[in-house]
Amino acid sequence: MRERKVPREKVVIASKITGGRNVTPKNIRRDCDGSLERFKTDYIDVYQLHWPQRYSPQANWGQSLKYNVENDRDPYWRQFGGPTSFEELCVAMEDLVQRGKIRSWGLCNDNAYGLTACTRTAKSLGTTPPCSIQGDFSILDRKSEENGVAEAASPFNENVGFMSYNALAGGMLTGKYMDVPAALDDSDRARAMKSIESPRGRHDTRGWGGTLYRYRTDAARAAIAEYAQIAKKYGMSLTELSLRWNRQRSLVTTTLVGHSNMRQLQESLKYFTVKEPLSDQIMWDIDMVHMKNRLPLFSSNRVGRDWLGEGEIGEPIP
Repeated sequence: MRERKVPREKVVIASKITGGRNVTPKNIRRDCDGSLERFKTDYIDVYQLHWPQRYSPQANWGQSLKYNVENDRDPYWRQFGGPTSFEELCVAMEDLVQRGKIRSWGLCNDNAYGLTACTRTAKSLGTTPPCSIQGDFSILDRKSEENGVAEAASPFNENVGFMSYNALAGGMLTGKYMDVPAALDDSDRARAMKSIESPRGRHDTRGWGGTLYRYRTDAARAAIAEYAQIAKKYGMSLTELSLRWNRQRSLVTTTLVGHSNMRQLQESLKYFTVKEPLSDQIMWDIDMVHMKNRLPLFSSNRVGRDWLGEGEIGEPIP
């Protein structure tokens, strides 16, 4: 910004504190100060919790939506006085607002309960409520529209903006893994090793490749193939179809995109400036694919160990 002499008020900066047990009033302040120092700025526009400050089923990783009370009793959460309360969280964030270090704050990867508890607690205390919730949302993953988050975030209820991330399913919705599968799925070991050595994206890496398996289930890949045919039918790329669909959903306030070069970024940004919405027929064609399997990320016929000898995300190995 300084090199280009861009005024600070023209840029929106968001940062995060990692979630889980790390979220304490002390760490909220410490991590915020660290971000300010690294950004070399006086304030952060949106300061977010990367994960809930409590135990919560992390369904965005492909795990079961089932809440397990035994997990909530785990010593990881219950030692040292238990997880940070919603009251402590709201007071700590308000302290940063009052000090001018943040303009607002938000949640990530949380559910309707966490969102509502935060906003209602803040309002009861007279503190600044969260302004946003960031969630995994794409043409492959619509659960936030159907699990209560959309209703809770609505302007008629908690009035919280929704930030959509992984709108391209970690790159699967660009189509670049359709001909040659991701490294961890490739039965051709020699070719798989080449993909790992020269990754096309996160799906070809050992770490993210496992975490993002949810976008590569048989059901997910079948849906991607059908969405690619729809895109071709209407003269657009799979990337364009996916991003324009994302932009058009009433739940979404803003869509986060991440790219490895400026060309990719510029290509994606142009899809957000197209004035014409996707037609009702295109949206219906997409919905017909969706209704075959409403959440293909949870449909895995590969339960058990993968070829690295590890368990699939969310699947415990005895």
